[in-house]
Amino acid sequence: MFEFDFSLMQWVLLVICAVFVGMSKVGIAGISMFYIPVLALIFGGKPSTGILLPMLMMADIFGVAYYHRHTEWKYLFKLLPWAFVGIGIGLWAGRVVNDEWFKNIIAFLVFAGVGTMLWREKQKGTDFFPHTWWFAAIMGVLGGFATMIGNVAGPIFAIYMLAMNLPKNAFIGTGAWFFLIVNFSKFPLQVWVWNNIGWKTIIIDLIMLPAIALGAFLGIWIVRKIPDKAYRTFIIIVTVLSAFLLLI
Repeated sequence: MFEFDFSLMQWVLLVICAVFVGMSKVGIAGISMFYIPVLALIFGGKPSTGILLPMLMMADIFGVAYYHRHTEWKYLFKLLPWAFVGIGIGLWAGRVVNDEWFKNIIAFLVFAGVGTMLWREKQKGTDFFPHTWWFAAIMGVLGGFATMIGNVAGPIFAIYMLAMNLPKNAFIGTGAWFFLIVNFSKFPLQVWVWNNIGWKTIIIDLIMLPAIALGAFLGIWIVRKIPDKAYRTFIIIVTVLSAFLLLI
């Protein structure tokens, strides 16, 4: 599916994307909205999900290795069953929609997630999102669908974690395990059902491994410098800004 005759600019963009993938998996949330449209520009909407997924899987390992001590498993157990339902819906949608619709669906999901997040922030002091099964079900299905369609479940997951008022490290640690599980689950589906991952994509992803590792270490260093309260504000601002990048 992919050839190696990229231009110098394409290789540079690919390396930058790999660095940002590493950063996004250790707490610099929202930055994924930069590399998702860039990879879609280089490879196309649906094919780009095949080149991105193995990079995300490698980066997930860095995130889990560093933040696993802070995981809040009770939230994972609420989200994951519903996320797999969403993945199933996304798997079906990926077989019936074209590349242009992929981009439109991704954009809609991100803006819907950002809008809900901003609305949630205005409702401080009121429990609009109680700790009930139905909220976890909605967020889980939407997150599973978004991650299968375009690897854009970050804003949706952030909405759920922000609603639960988790501190910085618990937010990152829980997200690290969530995305590692769902991304490794998606891999065989994209190999055998969508057929957008093959040996060429794997080779390209392995070439990008040093850049992913660099991004992970940079991200860990940056997150250490951000206090909990400022990190929450940072998540909201970066997610809002990143949503607009998706349509560029």
